[in-house]
Order: sequence, then structure tokens, then C-alpha cells
Amino acid sequence: MGERGLTAPGGSGGRPSPGAGGAVPDGPGGRVPPGPVAAALAGSGAHPLTGSAPLPRGFFDRPAHEVAPDLLGRVLVHGPVALRLTEVEAYGLPGQDPAAHTYRGMTPRNAVMFGPPGHLYVYFTYGMHFCANLVCLPEGTGSGVLLRAGEVIAGAEVALARRGAGTGRAVPGRELARGPARLAVALGFAREDNGRDACSPGAPDGADPAAARGGAGWLAVLEGEPPAPGLVRSGPRTGVSAGKETPWRFWIDGDPTVSPYRVHVPRRPRDAAAPADRRPE
Repeated sequence: MGERGLTAPGGSGGRPSPGAGGAVPDGPGGRVPPGPVAAALAGSGAHPLTGSAPLPRGFFDRPAHEVAPDLLGRVLVHGPVALRLTEVEAYGLPGQDPAAHTYRGMTPRNAVMFGPPGHLYVYFTYGMHFCANLVCLPEGTGSGVLLRAGEVIAGAEVALARRGAGTGRAVPGRELARGPARLAVALGFAREDNGRDACSPGAPDGADPAAARGGAGWLAVLEGEPPAPGLVRSGPRTGVSAGKETPWRFWIDGDPTVSPYRVHVPRRPRDAAAPADRRPE
């Protein structure tokens, strides 16, 4: 069960096969133009999501480096905010991927990663940021996909208030969820969201997703509109010291919300006691 397809993508550079949504015409600057899902969600407080179904659990029951590129263009919803995923990063199995939180096995902190696929793994890093992953492969395996960046397509006012809180400055739209820590802030992810199921039944038609799930905000990953295969790029993971050559970072080419690539920089001695997590921004 832990041996399925866990080597790095080969000569194709990790590019996926066409997604369920088929080819999408190129937009200006190489971006995928918003389709019916984005149009329906944009500017809506109570998301009319019936036009795009949540992804089933089986979608996540695959190796992380297969799930990751297939997440691009999908719509991640948490309460009043929804975003179109534009950049993700895959992390492999215990003992095989030195960049993964599960590399040395299960701990209280990473236990969710060893749970069922389709659950949210939220962790705190650098003493100031939350980041979020979606768990892949069957229970007991320990693998997932880091959500690195996205385009906010609903609830922009809420995301903007969260991102600008206490800073006294406006945040450009492209920066709202550009980077894993910013994405977590924009979506309102916090410690209590660790372990939540992103594949649970959706909110009833007409219900306010923010009021669903006991007030925690509806959590789902919707089908959305996968980009054309020619727009998907892959390359080394960013900000990690080990396993950085593995080309398991995937993004939509030309999309302005994709975060910049950053090579890992060793921490200064005074920071040596801090957890050596992947770069949050």
C-alpha cells in the first residue's frame, strides 16, 4: 500500500494527463480564463456551488505527485472564501522523502498525515504562520500536497480583511493567497482546522456555507476547471533544504498568483532552535 508510484516523475517533467475538465483555451498572459464555476462564485456571499461538485475521496487516494498537478484549477472553499488553486507542492512517504513532515514517521504533530485521504493537515511554522496540506494515499501511509497559492474568486473582501489585519495597508488582489502562509490566512485556516474532512457531504442547496459544519465554515475542494496540460509546469520544490531537486512543485504557467521560486537559505545560528519547516511565503 505504501509502494505505489512514489518515484519522481520521469521524462515528462511531472506534467499530468488532461484533467477531468479537458482542455481550456489559453487566456491573456497564459492564464486560464474563469469559466462558469468562477463566474458563479465571484462576488457571491452564499456560494451557488451546485454547478461544480466536490471531489470524491478517491481523487486523493493516489500518490501525492499525481494528485498535485490534478489539483490545479480546482476550487478550494472554506466558509465565505473560495479560491482557484494555481500552485501546489507534493510530499512523499516516510523514509523516502526527506523534505516531508512524515519522513521520520508519525508524531502527534503530523498524525493527520497518516489518516484517511482528503483530510486537511494544518501546521504552524516559524512561530507565526499556518500552512495547509491535503492528505493523499490510504490511511497509515503519510503523504500529502502543500497548497502553495491560488486566485481568490469569492469572498475577496473577507480575504482582504484577514490579510490586511493590523498592517494598515491594502493588499493587491494577486497577493491575497500568493504563498502557502498567505493562502492559509486568506482562507481563515487555523489550528482547529487540522484534521477536517474536505470530502464530507456538501452544504444543502441555498445554505450559507459559512454557517454550515457547526459554524466552522464549509470545507470542500470542487471540480473547478483544470488547466490545459500545456499550461502546467513542474520544477524543484521551494525553500526546502533536503529533497529540493525533486520536481514536485506544480503551477499554472503565467498565472500572476503563483509564488516566486526561492532556494533554501540556511537559518542563522540564533534561529537554530526554531522548527526547520518549508518556507511559508
